[in-house]
Amino acid sequence: MMAPLLSRLTDHGFDITRLRFATRTAIAACIALVLAWLIGLEHPQWSAMTVWAASQPTRGQLWEKSLFRGLGSISGTVVGVLLVLSMQLHPALLVIGLALWVGACTYIGNLQRGFVAYGTVLAGYTAAMVSLLDAAHPDQVLGLGADRLATVLTGVVVATFIGSLFAPKAATGELRQKVRALLTEMIAEAASATPSHTRRRQLLSDLAAIEEGLDPHAAGSIRSRQSIRATRRLLIAATPLLLWKHGDSQPAGFRSHLTAASLALADEDIPETLADLKASAETPGLSPRLRETLTTTGAALADWHADPHARRSVASPATFAPLSVVLHRDWTGAREAGLRAFGALLLFGVLWLVTGWSVGAFMLLGLSVMISLFSTFETPAQMMKSVFKGQLAGVIGALILRWLIWPMAETETQIILFTLPFILIGPLFVAHNKTVAMSFDYNMVLMLMSQPHWPLTGTFETSVAAGLAVIAAPVAAMGAYLTIYPANLKRRLDTLMTTMLHDLSDLAADPKALQTRSHWQARLYHRTLRLVRLSERAARAQTEAQDAALALLNLGHAAMWCHREAQNQGETRMAPHEMAISDSDRRAARAALMRLAHLREDPARARATLVKLQARHAGPEAALLREAVSGIDTLTPLLTTLD
Repeated sequence: MMAPLLSRLTDHGFDITRLRFATRTAIAACIALVLAWLIGLEHPQWSAMTVWAASQPTRGQLWEKSLFRGLGSISGTVVGVLLVLSMQLHPALLVIGLALWVGACTYIGNLQRGFVAYGTVLAGYTAAMVSLLDAAHPDQVLGLGADRLATVLTGVVVATFIGSLFAPKAATGELRQKVRALLTEMIAEAASATPSHTRRRQLLSDLAAIEEGLDPHAAGSIRSRQSIRATRRLLIAATPLLLWKHGDSQPAGFRSHLTAASLALADEDIPETLADLKASAETPGLSPRLRETLTTTGAALADWHADPHARRSVASPATFAPLSVVLHRDWTGAREAGLRAFGALLLFGVLWLVTGWSVGAFMLLGLSVMISLFSTFETPAQMMKSVFKGQLAGVIGALILRWLIWPMAETETQIILFTLPFILIGPLFVAHNKTVAMSFDYNMVLMLMSQPHWPLTGTFETSVAAGLAVIAAPVAAMGAYLTIYPANLKRRLDTLMTTMLHDLSDLAADPKALQTRSHWQARLYHRTLRLVRLSERAARAQTEAQDAALALLNLGHAAMWCHREAQNQGETRMAPHEMAISDSDRRAARAALMRLAHLREDPARARATLVKLQARHAGPEAALLREAVSGIDTLTPLLTTLD
């Protein structure tokens, strides 16, 4: 009987998995609301809001998000109380302090990842929830702040308890199988004498997608974090297999060993795979860059295969060199997000103080959430459209509940009971494909505007005004996202490309670059994956992004080679008698480094210097420099389009 019903729901656009999760969450929200009311907390509906915010589909994610939501709520509540106390000196201190706090939390949150970032951003707008809603009662702020915190923690406890009973563990086995299958194909493609550019682009896209989705799998335990860190190290180490054009100049022997490694990995024979990778890397005459890629991939694969608890004691083959895990951080985007949040809250906060708008606190509260939480999204302005629809639906639901349903109640108990069906409507919004994007905001705003107190007070006009203030927040946030450091994919792509160019300049100018080589490579590889992932979602062609990433990698390795030349630490050349490096060779390498450090300002001079340097060498060195020159040709048209 249940199966036909579920089938009909699926046919009508409902996702059954989401429906189950949302129904469980809605029931937990109802329990939290009733429990907070029975305890006697002033705003029990906040417990239900917390359940919606804290619930996660897997157990590890639930525990970690609940932890950071609790920590963020505590710190935000403390700051909120301090802001209310400060406004007794002057009301402007509340607005200035709130703008500074939310701006700082937004800045830091944009530099972090996963639930840590969520907790940091949450600390920002939690202070807004406490200070703005309690500003009218500064003499009671400590008690009210404690009430707010107790309400949130009640929701966290309920969400964690219910979720722990029903939420499954993360399916790590499926992820490992996916990574193994991808690496198998990558090695096979690298071994091919006739590589398919289309196939390589697809594999690189798959690689970037898997890497982007790793963080949720790390939630919940130290062992999970170790496992995901090893997985990320493996993916980053293997990235050059798809980027570099190995060409026909490589010895044929390395291909046979790589093919054997691919077959062994497909059979899940990791020791044999490692042996074949080592044999391939030791092929005489192999390009130094390709040898380095194979050795770091082998080291990462050995680490990934080891048991997480024994990982530090597992010895990789001596040939294999370690690779760091250094992740991309968008410092420019974080700074812009922080300044945007600070400026928007300061502007509308001043307008609130000047006009004395009675429900302006609701608008400022909503804006603090919109301008901070959604700044971590790639297209926040577009997100505001769905947020507006969800909040509008939530306001309408709250008005219906308050003015059509609650007047029929005769006690506060009946008010609570009448509220529960409106919470249970939420799963339908979550489960349907057309309303899932707006569902979270419907559930949150419905609770935000539904204060279950008996006897009922207020007027319909006041409720409408509060509702208008709430839905004005995403409109104001959209305006900020569109006008203050416009947050869109093209700008993020340009910023990332500019960051990678700065990395190259810093690398060329750093006399200690050889000591930080592993650090530089890992960060650039990760930024390459990020560039590929972003390019798939924007108008810019994916091929263009990959070509630019390849060009920067080639130039980076050319800079590393020049550093070794300049410091008399060159790699083996075509013949032993060529090991000696003349003073003129060192001067030429230093000149190339100087030009690469100013590549963006004068790419033509950098190209000319590399061409001259290439003419002085033969074999692998000449090939490396030739590809670096080609990289400048690829980047030159793009340099004029960057901000």
